[in-house]
Amino acid sequence: MKDNFSTRADKYAQFRPTYPEALFDHLFSLSPSKASAWDCGTGNGQIAQRLASVFQNVQATDISRQQLDNAVRLPNIHYSLQPAEKTDFPDHGFDLITVAQAIHWFDFDAFYAEVHRTLKPGGILAVIGYNLPRFNAAVDAVIADFYRKVVGPYWDKERRYIDENYQTIPFPYADLPAPAFTIDVQWSFDHLIGYIETWSAVKHYQKEKGENPVRLVEPRLKTAWGEAGLLPGHFPILLRLARAG
Repeated sequence: MKDNFSTRADKYAQFRPTYPEALFDHLFSLSPSKASAWDCGTGNGQIAQRLASVFQNVQATDISRQQLDNAVRLPNIHYSLQPAEKTDFPDHGFDLITVAQAIHWFDFDAFYAEVHRTLKPGGILAVIGYNLPRFNAAVDAVIADFYRKVVGPYWDKERRYIDENYQTIPFPYADLPAPAFTIDVQWSFDHLIGYIETWSAVKHYQKEKGENPVRLVEPRLKTAWGEAGLLPGHFPILLRLARAG
């Protein structure tokens, strides 16, 4: 698994969007029990934190020590530095397994084998993600142009799974119905800039060229943003759900 998010993990925790309560309510309604959950590729622990409010025990794993160092601490969240494809968890121990904005980096076959091994019969696998934010036509056009033309060549090949709304990932399960959810935000211009600077393609561009490409788009983006202190926006959520046999 690639680690594109150890650099400035504090910024990732600060500027990435958070998932809505409605999504979690749906996941909790599907889970047969609330004893134990695993959040793989946990990053800063935002999913683990929400799981911990309902599940007795939450295991949260990542391959980035820097991300884990910036993760939310709660008594019933147990963080460990482990790849999602090979863990030391016992067989059939989890009622719910979540993976948010991370599965496209995994070795699919190895990960699904680990899901099959560690998920309880009747347990739920939730694959979650989000696509580009949407604010208004002017702002969205500038973001899309920057995404495709400026940093487009610097995205890892796995990014295509996000562009394809997770509909093309290998998924060896029968899909459960997945309602449409969005992450609704009220962001300042500075927050949007901070979020864009967490993109892995921005980091790749900066590493190769020695300059921050966000500076290239910032004036156009500011013009499109206008004088508003805050703008409402939303991220379409990507969701694939399955129940273990």
